Amino acid sequence: PAIARLGGKKCQRPLEANSLAGHTLREEHGLSHHRPQSYRPDMDDISTFEASALVTAMRNGTLSAEAVMQATLARIAAVNGPLNAIVSLRGEDALLAEARAVDDGADRGPLHGLPLAVKDLSNVAGLPTSQGSPAFAGEVAAEDSLFVARMRAAGAVFIGKTNTPEFGLGSQTYNPVHGVTVNPYDATRTCGGSSGGAAVALAAGMVSLADGSDMMGSLRNPAGWCNVYGFRPSWGRVPREPGGDMFLHRLSTEGPMARSPADLALLLTVMAGSHPQVPPVFGPETFAAHGAIAGTRIGWLGDWGGALPMEEGILPLCETALAVFEGLGCTVEPVAPPFSRDALWESWTGLRSWALLPGLAPLMEDQQTRGQFKPEALWEAERGLALSGADIQRLSEIRSDWFSTAATLFERYDALVLPTAQVWPFAHDIAWPRAIAGQPMDTYHRWMEVVIPASLLGLPALAVPAGFGDAGLPMEMQLIGRYGDDGGILALAGAYHQATRWPQLHPPKFPGEKMT
Repeated sequence: PAIARLGGKKCQRPLEANSLAGHTLREEHGLSHHRPQSYRPDMDDISTFEASALVTAMRNGTLSAEAVMQATLARIAAVNGPLNAIVSLRGEDALLAEARAVDDGADRGPLHGLPLAVKDLSNVAGLPTSQGSPAFAGEVAAEDSLFVARMRAAGAVFIGKTNTPEFGLGSQTYNPVHGVTVNPYDATRTCGGSSGGAAVALAAGMVSLADGSDMMGSLRNPAGWCNVYGFRPSWGRVPREPGGDMFLHRLSTEGPMARSPADLALLLTVMAGSHPQVPPVFGPETFAAHGAIAGTRIGWLGDWGGALPMEEGILPLCETALAVFEGLGCTVEPVAPPFSRDALWESWTGLRSWALLPGLAPLMEDQQTRGQFKPEALWEAERGLALSGADIQRLSEIRSDWFSTAATLFERYDALVLPTAQVWPFAHDIAWPRAIAGQPMDTYHRWMEVVIPASLLGLPALAVPAGFGDAGLPMEMQLIGRYGDDGGILALAGAYHQATRWPQLHPPKFPGEKMT
């Protein structure tokens, strides 16, 4: 019954500024305990397995890598067509031959034999990296990106790529090369982005683990709209590619996506760790999604004191989900707006355009490729070009002030929480919502403003499922931690997952599938 209430059908009113005085969220929402339905993967359906279970089965011989590959390709053939999550799929013969080589060889590592697809912004040797742009369509990568090479060395078998918006810009996955990727819970809606293909492939059981990248919520937003987990780690935890500037543009990072926090930890362990040519230095670390969380102090930022417009139902759904943490022994308190919303937006949008400029400027200078830009990319590039050194200094000072403020907040709280989006998944045939709750959006990404407090500082931020709204669409929360406390945020998410198991208990259903 508690899990049924968490589905969002019986949402209560939003928390007032002092609504926790004298009672708890558990009392507010009538939750006395959180005992999920029992879950066991369908032993006849490999698409229900988590990545760690698949690797264990292949290592001990319960399943062969060839059987896993056959099941993966069959699942893709069955559901990918209308969803369009996997692109540039390799040929079946080559993939099965590579899987048989896994079976005939020694243990390959933590990802032994696991079929994976890489977001189409990163390189996989021998596969195209289109970045969703006609300017790069058909260009085949000569070598792996750094984190991809680590995944290959850990035993992954790469089957293809996952779809992304052009240049990864905008939280709506469509492009002129591979088309649109739709939401597995409602094919008329967007899946978000820019790691939309990865989120959909996970939710639909086409892969058990995925990579993504996140500048402005590109891991967190699609995870939130597809009922899976997405983890933006502390900036620098997963090193960027060597070369070019490695000090000034501290905004974007790669990270793991999965159907459980334990699988996030599995992939993060593989992706993370320093590279001698890339600052800053985080040493190798083995991550896990467990640990004591009783007594954890959580601050709920909600809609930033009313400054961030939200569609109806999002805040009460997240508050209902926050009650799970109280049931696990955590304390949850509402937090007044700690910093100016306008200052954060000014700093973010300027530094973002400036960070995007090095990749876009060469394409702008070429008249042929300039004409192929999506309008949002041209807008970012022109804004970046207009910034002066004094502008960048001022924007960086705002970010520094926010860092100091956040550091004070984390003296009181172990984690801060915000929704992953300000709107429910919108129609996939519009580029971006023009208004939220009657408030006009003045840029193509203003509706994702809720993700920038963590992005601006490079804080670890993990999207966890919060349930479903009245229209049957998913929504999630961001668990935001101190810089470097990736393990603490994973432990918090791990305990929450054991109490809810949203991805396992509420997967999307497709024609011909049995209901669970």
